[in-house]
Amino acid sequence: MTTAKIRQMKVNGEKIAMLTSYDFTLASLVDEAGIDMLLVGDSASNVVCGNLYTLPITVDEMIFLTKGVVRAARHALVVCDMPFGSYQVSEEEAVRNAIKILKESGCDAVKIEGGEEIVPAIRHMIRVGVPVMGHLGLTPQSVNQFGGYGLRAKEEAEADKLLHDAKLLDEAGCFAITLEKIPAALAEKVTKAVSCPVIGIGAGNGTDGQVLVLHDMLGLNQGFKPKFLRHFASLGDEIKTAVGNYIEAVKDSSFPSAEESY
Repeated sequence: MTTAKIRQMKVNGEKIAMLTSYDFTLASLVDEAGIDMLLVGDSASNVVCGNLYTLPITVDEMIFLTKGVVRAARHALVVCDMPFGSYQVSEEEAVRNAIKILKESGCDAVKIEGGEEIVPAIRHMIRVGVPVMGHLGLTPQSVNQFGGYGLRAKEEAEADKLLHDAKLLDEAGCFAITLEKIPAALAEKVTKAVSCPVIGIGAGNGTDGQVLVLHDMLGLNQGFKPKFLRHFASLGDEIKTAVGNYIEAVKDSSFPSAEESY
């Protein structure tokens, strides 16, 4: 899968399926299942590291995680999030970090949060050969500024700015844009207004594709259940049952059996 093929999917009217992944083993399974794009999200800060927010994770930590996913991906396009602090200071530093991520992780593209204020950096990244996915709406790296993870662009002024920003990201050359937690009608309007594919999360069904956090949709992260999340499995319960059975087998000496011993 390439960025050109992802763009062509929009032209063809083919929906794009994207999931996050943070390790080789799960990414191998997801890739084998036929996913179009794998996102190594900075949500690893929460899911993998146990942090409350995405802010603490570093460029080097993102590179480390992305390397494993890249090794697993034989079909999917792999996108790595640029973490908080890696692109906000200056355009030069943003480009340097984007190049570092691409070179050291082996990923196919980076994802970056924000609109008009980061367009110069995005243009520069694309100019030097780094494919970029944009991200608008609820941008988790701005959680302290927003004051939480609520629905974004409910009011007309913010909705107008989001549409304006999406057009700028499209014109700058982003191969795709993620829209997170915004009204479905606005997401559909944005999708029709830009030439690049739009991937939604909590943005309704009028976008060109969808993305979810793998651990959430598999039911592994049992404490997180926003309105937009569908559990496609309940692996958290299955894992706890399996571990309970293992503990019982160890305690009563039924594991390992004679057949399981050398």
